[in-house]
Amino acid sequence: MRVLQPGHGQTIQLEDDVVPEKRKLMVVGAALAAAFALAGCAPAGYSAGDYGSGGAQPAANDLDPSADADAPADDAVAGEDDKAQKDDTAQKDAPDVPEDKLTTELNATKVPRMGEVVEDQNGFTLYRFDDDKIKPEVVSNCNGDCAKVWPPALTTDGKPKLNGVDPKEVGTVTRADGSKQITIGDWPVYRYIGDKKAGTWKGQNVGGKWFVVKPDGTKNLTCLPKISKPVAPPADDEEQNDESGGAGADYSY
Repeated sequence: MRVLQPGHGQTIQLEDDVVPEKRKLMVVGAALAAAFALAGCAPAGYSAGDYGSGGAQPAANDLDPSADADAPADDAVAGEDDKAQKDDTAQKDAPDVPEDKLTTELNATKVPRMGEVVEDQNGFTLYRFDDDKIKPEVVSNCNGDCAKVWPPALTTDGKPKLNGVDPKEVGTVTRADGSKQITIGDWPVYRYIGDKKAGTWKGQNVGGKWFVVKPDGTKNLTCLPKISKPVAPPADDEEQNDESGGAGADYSY
C-alpha cells in the first residue's frame, strides 16, 4: 500500500495493484512451465493423435503409486484354501503356450523421459492395470479383446531370468484360461501392442488405468500424457499393422 500526502494536511491511501498482477503472472508462468514439462517428458514420437485429443487431464504425480480400491488388508487371508484348490484345478487345464508368447526375462532399466521401467527379453515395456485385484487374492481382469491389446506376460515355470528385479517381488497368477501370468509386487504385468518399438511406452495412462510398472510393482508416474484410448484389438489375432497407433472406439480396457 502506498501513502501520498498531496498537501493541506490530507493523506490519501492507494492500493498497490502491482503485487496482485505479479502473482497472476507467476501463476500463469507456472502453468506454462508445467505444460512444457509434460510435453518434454512425453515418449519419443509423441503426438496428440497418439494419445487422443482433449482427454482428461493427467492424474497428479503425488498420488500414492501403489494405491488401489481393493478390499482391506485384513481380508488378505480369506479364502486361501479355496484359492489353492482353484489354482490346482486351473493348472491341470493350463493351455500350451507357444515359446514366442512367453516372457522369459524381467529387466529393470531406465528409458528417456520416463526413468525406471521393467522390460521383457525383447526390450518391451511392461505395464500394470488398475482394474486388476491384489486383495484378498491376485486376479487378472484383462481377458478377451483386452488381452489382445495388452498381452499378458506369460510363463510356464514362473522363473524368468531377473536383472535388477528382486526375486521376492516376482510371482505368478493363474488366469481365467488356466495360463500363468507373471506378477511384480503382486500386480499382473502386460505388454502393449501400441508399442511398436522396444523401449517405447505409449501405454502410459491409457484409459487412466494402465501405467508403466516399476521394478517393485508400483506405478511409474514420472510422466503422464493425457488419458487416451487404447489401440483397437487386431483382427483375427493378427499383428496390428497400424504404425500410427490409432485409438480404438469404445474400449473400456
